[in-house]
Amino acid sequence: MVSLDNLVVTMALPVIRRDLGATLSDLEWTVNAYTLTFAALLLMGAALGDRFGRKRLFIIGIAIFTAGSACAALSPSSGTLILARALQGVGGAVTMPLTLTILSASISAEKRPLALGAWGGIGGLAVAVGPVVGGAITQGVSWHWIFWVNVPIGIAAIALAYFRLPESTGPDRSIDFVGVALASLGLVGIVWGVTHGNGRGWTDGQIVGAIAVGFALIGGFLAWEARTREPMLPLHFFRRRTSLVANGVSFLMSFGMFGSIFLLSQFFQLCQGLNPLESGLRILPWTATPVIVAPIAGWASGRVGGRPILAAGLALQAVGLAWVAAVTSPTVAYSSLVLPFIVSGAGMGLFFAPIANVVLSAVPQEDEGKASGANNTIRELGGVFGVAVLAAIFSANGSYATPQTYVNGLNPSVFAGAAVVALGAALALALPAAVAKLRQTASEVESPLAMNRELAA
Repeated sequence: MVSLDNLVVTMALPVIRRDLGATLSDLEWTVNAYTLTFAALLLMGAALGDRFGRKRLFIIGIAIFTAGSACAALSPSSGTLILARALQGVGGAVTMPLTLTILSASISAEKRPLALGAWGGIGGLAVAVGPVVGGAITQGVSWHWIFWVNVPIGIAAIALAYFRLPESTGPDRSIDFVGVALASLGLVGIVWGVTHGNGRGWTDGQIVGAIAVGFALIGGFLAWEARTREPMLPLHFFRRRTSLVANGVSFLMSFGMFGSIFLLSQFFQLCQGLNPLESGLRILPWTATPVIVAPIAGWASGRVGGRPILAAGLALQAVGLAWVAAVTSPTVAYSSLVLPFIVSGAGMGLFFAPIANVVLSAVPQEDEGKASGANNTIRELGGVFGVAVLAAIFSANGSYATPQTYVNGLNPSVFAGAAVVALGAALALALPAAVAKLRQTASEVESPLAMNRELAA
């Protein structure tokens, strides 16, 4: 449910724009309000569970997510929808990290790989079918039911969790409230400034002020994390080249991918007159291909290391995006887009497989939880900035006025996304040559499992 809501709304964006009179900025925030709150609070979720009880916080997280879903379904305006999406993100950030912690603690050691593989597989399926599910519900009922469907699931999950899950706490009960506040406010300021820059003008006092204050708060966050005893984001992770490069390529990959999906998901409806379900089906070669490619890439990365697999994956994603931008026109035949979509999807699969192992290989075993959480957060932030920046490029070159003006904005934006991902491919070559070979104790399990975790996140 949490994974699905990352992409399920994309196919409904044109309908939401029409029904609520939403602007491009409103649509950006409909996506980014969820992703931004999810990213900013993700590291907090596990810490809250360790301190106050994992079962208790898991139930609270589902309740917040369910309430946010109901509010989104009832939203009479784009502003209330954005606030509801932010509430969903808060609930998702509390719930998602606790699912792995609770599952791992509840299953015997010999059954844990199978259970975690099923967990990751469900998350990967949510990513693959998100656009199709969103399109089908929007076309068959209404966009409101994208959110209503979460309510009965959430209520059932709360009841099952209350009666069936054991309570537990963790050894590390520290919570970095100051770090969370500084990072969250700083990111909101920067994203708000980038999102509204084209509309208000990049020299507007509010835009300059929001971005400047945002960067100042991020600077304060880094200074705080360097001196506090229990940092939310241990900065010593980034003193290692492997960790710094791996997190950098994660940010760049998500930047190009999510920014491009945000715009391409609207193309088929706005330029070719297709309904939401038809549009979602046409995106499927892109989002479903990683499910096929990633297990194979995971097997290969355990033998040759993560560097060549990551570099190849990012290069394929960049080629696919540039290919899409080069051939897209208001009347382009779908057959011309299928192959570049598959190429992009294959690149995503090659990326998802080794990235977790690269990240975890850079830190001691006792720091793996925080390192994985930091990478998830950075990847989500890449998506936030990708949507904001590529939408700004779109707004500077095109508009929603006609199919041609939409393509005028779409193509340079997707080219920019391709360039960012290509930069990630070049950066991946800076990884140590033998990095991220799988630990011998789990050589046959860890790679597909890591892939599934990445897909679910």
